[in-house]
Amino acid sequence: MPVSASSPSPDDRPGFSALLPYWQVTLAAFSGWFLDAFDQTALMFTLPDIAKDFGCTLSALGSVFLAQALGRAVGNTGWGWLSDRFGRKPAFTLGILFFALFAALTGTTHSIATLVIIQFLFGIGFGGEWTASATLLMESVPASLRPLASATMMSGYEVGYMASAGAQALILPHYGWRVMFFIGLLPALLIIFIRFKVKESPLWLAVQEEKKKQRADGAETLSVSFWQTVRQFWSGAAFQAIAFMCFLEFQKAALYTFYPTILRDSHHLSPQMIFWPVALYCLGSLSGKILCGALATRFGEDTVMRAALVGVMLLIIPFLNAGPWAILLASAFFIGAAASGVYALVPHYLSRRFPDAHRSAGMGTSYAVGSLGQGVAGRLVPSLAPLVTGLPVAATLCVLSGTLISIGVTLFRPKDVR
Repeated sequence: MPVSASSPSPDDRPGFSALLPYWQVTLAAFSGWFLDAFDQTALMFTLPDIAKDFGCTLSALGSVFLAQALGRAVGNTGWGWLSDRFGRKPAFTLGILFFALFAALTGTTHSIATLVIIQFLFGIGFGGEWTASATLLMESVPASLRPLASATMMSGYEVGYMASAGAQALILPHYGWRVMFFIGLLPALLIIFIRFKVKESPLWLAVQEEKKKQRADGAETLSVSFWQTVRQFWSGAAFQAIAFMCFLEFQKAALYTFYPTILRDSHHLSPQMIFWPVALYCLGSLSGKILCGALATRFGEDTVMRAALVGVMLLIIPFLNAGPWAILLASAFFIGAAASGVYALVPHYLSRRFPDAHRSAGMGTSYAVGSLGQGVAGRLVPSLAPLVTGLPVAATLCVLSGTLISIGVTLFRPKDVR
């Protein structure tokens, strides 16, 4: 009998080796997020090249990030519904095909208008893939393993980010920015592994059986079930999840969306030199996610997340504004550990705030609103830059404000947190 995602197990403190029986679904979720990250961060690395090719400003390209964020919002909510209706596994597969196709088509664009449309559609697949894969993973492993499984999955983003950094160092100087997106078709190969090695969520299958029994009881029972679901979904815990993701995504987008551009324009680094601070950021992120996943089993996810967010506030100024090379590298590693360590716990944090029957839709809605926060940061930071002497200062102000509000949201304790 599967353990509900809402069931706590505070006394269990398993190690990562305990995930081995669930390696197929864990690897699939990790790989999906890795490939998502590669395709998304390719846009960040190529911003100066695209601006030069299109003859536009960075502020104008901020609209592209906003469009991508709106697409993510659609994908998070739409795929949440698809995942609840047709299953986590089919929605996961469709999300991968969707974002891979439009990642590759990004390389064919020749105007901002076309780029906005393609990135909006890419965002739909990007958000949908995360919603389906995160829900599938959280419902496929026992409750005691979910913080570690969450950390493992979310570390895929940093591996994808680092792979993208390496690819841009090799590709941009010789082949141009378009090739970075053409290789975005490769993620489609992952669906073969999912098709033959990954099983459907046992909790989703159990919910389908329960729905069959409810349908047998008649329309009156179904009506009661509907209103009970509405009350459960729009609970205090749900609102907390949505608000937290909104401001967390805002601060994370402000922190790293324009980081490669800041390194190129403010610190005057070449694509090859950019690789090193980005690689250290990714290595720090991997370390932070593993550490936060392990610490959460001992001290609780809320405490660990708050500590990591405080670390972001302490490190953001040297990370974006430091002059000495050693400080730039060190701050990249440590802020990666703090900023990304929080995300190791996000799938588990969100999964506890929604009922089993509508968990995917709830997690998707939370990430959808978070996507809007990301889009606002992508538009606000370059627009604010001329008013505050540049991108580094604008990004720093947005990170500090978003982080402080995120910490405040976690302090609330809704009665119905599961």
